Amino acid sequence: MPRILIIDDNAELLRSTSAVLRALKHDVATAPNGAEALKRTDLDSFQLVITDILMPEKEGFETIMTLRQNHPTVKIIAVSGGGYIDAKQYLESAQMLGAHLTLEKPFSGLELSVAIDKVLGAQAKG
Repeated sequence: MPRILIIDDNAELLRSTSAVLRALKHDVATAPNGAEALKRTDLDSFQLVITDILMPEKEGFETIMTLRQNHPTVKIIAVSGGGYIDAKQYLESAQMLGAHLTLEKPFSGLELSVAIDKVLGAQAKG
């Protein structure tokens, strides 16, 4: 089963997303921001990173760029609910920086599961 790292500064979203993925039998770790996430990726191997865009300490764009440079095989799903601009604009930028797929918040557990299967393919099945 592939290891998945979820990065989000919203503690409730982080908790609920990881619970959904664990219920689907995924091996999940979490981080509250990009800085913590990059420390974790340097210590542990992840096949997929699901990252929010707007976060304190190290936002999603910088996190995506660093992951692409330091861990080029890791797959990335970027998520955003928007902020200063529309979520679609953040997500388009995330794809240009190297995200494999994007999801606009809020998303359902089914949407997330489909996205994971799409990005990881056969790996997602274990």
